[in-house]
Amino acid sequence: MSRRSPHGDPLADPGPLRVLYSFPHALGSSGIGFTAWNQVKGLADLGHEVTVVAASIAKPLPPQVEVITTLSVAGRRVPHRLFGHRDRALAWHDSRAARVLRARHDDFDVVHGWPLGSLKTLEAAAALGIAGVREAPNTHTENAYEVVARENERLGISLHDENPHHFNAERLETERREWGAATAVLVPSEAVAETFLARGFTPDRLIRHQYGALLGPAPTGPRDPDRPFTAAFVGRCEPRKGLHFALRAWLDSAASQTGRLIICGDFAPGYQELLANDLRHPSIEIRGFVKDTAVVYREADILLAPSIEEGSALVSYEAQANGCVPLVSHETGALLTDGVQGFVHSAGDISTLRRQIDMLAGDRRLLSSMRDADIAHRPALSWSAAAEVLATSYRTAMARHTSSPGTAGVTPRSARGFHGRPD
Repeated sequence: MSRRSPHGDPLADPGPLRVLYSFPHALGSSGIGFTAWNQVKGLADLGHEVTVVAASIAKPLPPQVEVITTLSVAGRRVPHRLFGHRDRALAWHDSRAARVLRARHDDFDVVHGWPLGSLKTLEAAAALGIAGVREAPNTHTENAYEVVARENERLGISLHDENPHHFNAERLETERREWGAATAVLVPSEAVAETFLARGFTPDRLIRHQYGALLGPAPTGPRDPDRPFTAAFVGRCEPRKGLHFALRAWLDSAASQTGRLIICGDFAPGYQELLANDLRHPSIEIRGFVKDTAVVYREADILLAPSIEEGSALVSYEAQANGCVPLVSHETGALLTDGVQGFVHSAGDISTLRRQIDMLAGDRRLLSSMRDADIAHRPALSWSAAAEVLATSYRTAMARHTSSPGTAGVTPRSARGFHGRPD
């Protein structure tokens, strides 16, 4: 089957898309591996033809998905460290994916790549006249480096060299080249889009999409009136996720006098010690890593997610799907309407977050109304809905590629300032 005619309108074509999906890690593993797996499954469930080129497969995919692995032998994953350096493993994956694309270019309508493992593949797509999109699971990397470094320095917490948010000039340059090679960058929230626009990207280089949640049975019945007002923090306990802001807002609130705050997640080195005094408060319960977070969401009334840097936090989707009202920073990138399914504040605005906590703790009718709105919002929060949006995003990229051939490969203007390693 030959590729769709460049003279047609991809946005008006309802037929299945043929996607080369390149992921340089274990597809189906935790973190971005979970996100990527759900994207692929969602596309396949909609009838799109997906060829996955992944380092390895951690969780089986639907049988109709073609799978090519680049870092596995006899079905067993080859660790990145065996290449001597993680970046070499990513480059090896990228070269293999690019080879598949060049050999079978008539089989694909669009290419989807992920950070640090898609430069050659996206360059090949541009050369072959195929639309290519590059996933941006977080804000512009330069922004992420800057924001995280500043907050960690303020708190006196050191970032390990291997932390993905520790400044790395070579990786930043690789990402810039990937963005430049792509037809468009996929951004999962307005917060992410803003950081790219601030660094010289034009709106036509960005395409908004979304992530999702696995939907279990919908919550039923009213909350237990005898249960104390309960807040939850779910995620990595580190400065980037803003747990210190959540703690301060909670302890300053009237709700902390009779309510409780459940903290779920592993702590970054030195962070728990820094927060030790606040964590001793009798209203606070530390549970560590929790595998079944749905239990926590259904136990809680509100989610506190005051991140300083995110893409579009999956916890904000999951909380809503379980009837837990999110109180999020704008930077969390939540898919909600402020004042309807939850409340939004600016990162670091402890006073506003504290007022929002007390507003919901003191007004059970408002809390119930927002909870109902979250439950009604469930269909739009699903990975199936995310796949629909992703397919539309592919068609948008194809249309832009057709109308503006040759635009890929242009590197956007560099940001002013923050060109060196932070002190």
